[in-house]
Amino acid sequence: MTQKTLPKKPDRIACLYEVTTAIHSTLDMRKSLYKVLDILSDHLGMKRGSITLLNPETSEIHIEVAHGISPAAKTRGRYRLGEGITGRVIESGRAITVPDIEAEPLFLARTGARMRPEGGKISFVCVPIKDGPRVIGALSVDSVHSESEPQAVNEEEKFLTIISGLIAQKVSLLERIEREKEQLSEENLRLRRELGKKYSFSNIAGNSRKMQEVFYLITQVAKSNANVLLLGESGTGKELAANAIHYNSLRANKPFVKINCAALPANLVEAELFGYEKGAFTGASRQKEGKFELANGGTIFLDEIGSLAQESQGKLLRVLQERELERLGGTRTVKVNVRVIAATNRDLAGAVERGAFREDLFYRLNVYPIYMPALREREADILLLSDYFLEKYSKEYNKDIKRISTPAIDALMRYHWPGNVRELENCIERAVLLCDDQVIHSYHLPPTLQTAEDTGTQQSQSFEEAVERFEMELLIDALKTSRGNVRQAAVALKSTERIFGYKIKKYGIQPKQYR
Repeated sequence: MTQKTLPKKPDRIACLYEVTTAIHSTLDMRKSLYKVLDILSDHLGMKRGSITLLNPETSEIHIEVAHGISPAAKTRGRYRLGEGITGRVIESGRAITVPDIEAEPLFLARTGARMRPEGGKISFVCVPIKDGPRVIGALSVDSVHSESEPQAVNEEEKFLTIISGLIAQKVSLLERIEREKEQLSEENLRLRRELGKKYSFSNIAGNSRKMQEVFYLITQVAKSNANVLLLGESGTGKELAANAIHYNSLRANKPFVKINCAALPANLVEAELFGYEKGAFTGASRQKEGKFELANGGTIFLDEIGSLAQESQGKLLRVLQERELERLGGTRTVKVNVRVIAATNRDLAGAVERGAFREDLFYRLNVYPIYMPALREREADILLLSDYFLEKYSKEYNKDIKRISTPAIDALMRYHWPGNVRELENCIERAVLLCDDQVIHSYHLPPTLQTAEDTGTQQSQSFEEAVERFEMELLIDALKTSRGNVRQAAVALKSTERIFGYKIKKYGIQPKQYR
């Protein structure tokens, strides 16, 4: 008697392991899903299979990947919710098993890819792909079974439900990554727009004639690709001008890389500016792009350019002339398209005469020089800048400070400001931190400014005169706050209207001036 050979059962553990590995091996969703169908075909004897996904916006179901189906048949495989077996599975979120597709009237066979095999029947198993309660698609498989395998179809449904759970995790993860990429892209655009607003010309305070000349020069050069050299003392706003030039230029959406040449050790300048190859020197364990490569297509701001060593000056000159560079330890030439904005507080023309700065590099940088005036040369802007910084730091430190007192303004105007706008900003920030009422007084200012005030008229004042001056300051401040209302001013000073009236008459103060 001949012993009947039983068909070998598929190794579902090995299949599950391979499917899990395939799903998590790449972020390319289509590639991993194709691999899943190939594995199911090898292990389950699957003839055809497909993974369909639901478009939540159009409610249309389309075949994302398929096995054993021609491209033309795949294109025909489109359904609406509730249409056919696949449409019903996605609509209901419940699996459907069809033991014999020829006996099932709901089976649409829209792809036209199936023909009944000899000695068997085609079963069709469709299970939902669910991300929690949300159905995002379906996994469907059809295979050939003999009449003696009634349990095989039910086992397939259970196994495919496990596989669909793994697929759901993958699809959900990639959807989340895609959403986050879109959000990051939108946030990037928003931040670039904010930078454009922050560094617009309107945010550079100054009404003096010299600053109006600076605004005009920046406006004229911003839309070009010309190199710009910003000259002026430390603290005059050269970096702010560089920001305004870049963010109002045609390169505004490209990188803006800043580097302080004075802060770079001489032996690291070349590596920082031009990058290096792996093994170029001890500790160079990987290849690194330099600042010029990072700024490709955009702008590089070279602050304190006058501090650059002469050896590095020659290499910088080549980049400006040829628009190409070689990384340290490399042989390959790298093309770069970078606009250069340089800044210095040194006399570069004098450095050229002394031989401390290369003449050819100076003329390459000095295409469009802009001189940033010192604060002592633009006295008309001191009060404007003070008010600007007062508003800025009052918001930052959550303080309700309305204005600067007249004696404090006098002290600000008399000071020579060696640190320029930066020193004025620090001065106002300190005053805001110290102030506990609504007015900045002279005693809130740094000692350097108070000394400047004391060396004026106050040194020759008697005690009585100093008290009278302080009393006048309080009266005037109160009238300014109350817009000339004597009664309100008296209440603010915790005095009576009669005493307040006596005092303003004594000092010849006219309340109408402050209305």
